[in-house]
Amino acid sequence: MLKTLSILFSTFVMTVGCLSAHAAEKPNIIIIYADDLGYGDLACYGHPTIRTPNLDRMAAEGMRFTEFYSTAEVCTPSRAALMTGRYPVRNGMCHDKFRVLRNNSKGGLPKDEVTLPELLKTQGYTTGMVGKWHLGHLPEHLPPHHGFDSYFGMPFSNDMMPAPDAPKGRERFFAENNDYWKTPLIRGTEIAEEHPDQRQLTKRYSDEAVKFIKEKKNAPFFLYVAHSFPHVPLFASENFRGKSPAGIYGDVVEELDWSVGQILDTLRAEGLDEKTLVVFSSDNGPWLIFDDHGGSAGLLKEGKGSTWEGGMRVPGIFWWPTKIPSGSIQREMANTMDVFATCALLGGATLPETKIDGIDISPLLLGTGTVDRPPFMYYRGATLYACRLGPWKAHFLTQPAYGTPKAESHDPPQLYQVKIDPGERWDRAALNPDVITQIKSAVEQHRVELQMAPTQLEDTVATAP
Repeated sequence: MLKTLSILFSTFVMTVGCLSAHAAEKPNIIIIYADDLGYGDLACYGHPTIRTPNLDRMAAEGMRFTEFYSTAEVCTPSRAALMTGRYPVRNGMCHDKFRVLRNNSKGGLPKDEVTLPELLKTQGYTTGMVGKWHLGHLPEHLPPHHGFDSYFGMPFSNDMMPAPDAPKGRERFFAENNDYWKTPLIRGTEIAEEHPDQRQLTKRYSDEAVKFIKEKKNAPFFLYVAHSFPHVPLFASENFRGKSPAGIYGDVVEELDWSVGQILDTLRAEGLDEKTLVVFSSDNGPWLIFDDHGGSAGLLKEGKGSTWEGGMRVPGIFWWPTKIPSGSIQREMANTMDVFATCALLGGATLPETKIDGIDISPLLLGTGTVDRPPFMYYRGATLYACRLGPWKAHFLTQPAYGTPKAESHDPPQLYQVKIDPGERWDRAALNPDVITQIKSAVEQHRVELQMAPTQLEDTVATAP
């Protein structure tokens, strides 16, 4: 009921002509989301070997953030935050033990959560999704039930349905054998292919995205392209396999870069480039436990699964020719919940009355002003591990991303000035007790108004590493 009332309210606002000042633009919006891509995996973010000319050009023609964050350190909660603009603890899309939905999970994104495509549909947008969903695989949880007019992709990670005869343990992830994996492709809410060729996955997602753009170009559209890679197992098509000097991981990332180029070239060819905001990012940091099949967090500490910077600080590139100043490097902090709020408002929608944690960062994107940045909370599962306030980050709990060590509590918290020390090497707690007091106050205020929702992941049983 709350969701229905919120959407009806947005529609009413549109009808009486009290739209946001952003509504006059009504840009097309495309979000391209990689899976497990690290902060240091692109040439424009400093990788010395992986070649990413299209993303480099996107950054050169748009804005590259140096402090852009996913809202979670693993897949399911990070995608929930992107789609709803809310910390995953507010909608139950996290759990301290079962941190992502699996292929046997019954839960999914709650129906009363208002998603970005649902908001944009109230403003006349056509909405489509291509790629990995991971917010519930049962038919009632799939994208068509959360605001998307069309969907083609995998319902969860590409490793979550290993074949019965696949090798056990880590060996199968390094084998580059498509026969070991049975994650299906879905169109709408029905299985389209039970055993797709993952070597063609990036190309097929790209073809679907280009087709959507060409078919929907005459009216505002929202397209969400959520790639399945570079999550393991890694696969690349024949045009890219064995071509990168950075090995199979480089092959995969270079094909993702090609895919971005296909989308941007289509927008240029169709005369849509100046009418379209394109956002590129990743759901979390690199999966470091997979050695050369995992990526790089650059100078940041740790990777996927941790609340250290390498687990949650990711590439963030925004492109909108003639609107976003070309060649911009943005050193202010932003995160994926801000993408929800910003895109909704640029599309003319009114934000839901439920608590939205993202903020409108269009002043940063358009070069028209600054934003008032609230504290940012780093969650691992349903537990708050750290908080960032301005340039400071306090760790109340720390834990390696993977392995057996349990979380270690810190009182006083470890404190890092992450603008000076992005690698989190020098604990400054003893020298800055006033900063710790401010951060503790911010965390307490957050907890007072949190209203944590029951988890939707409690029925999950781990079936893969």
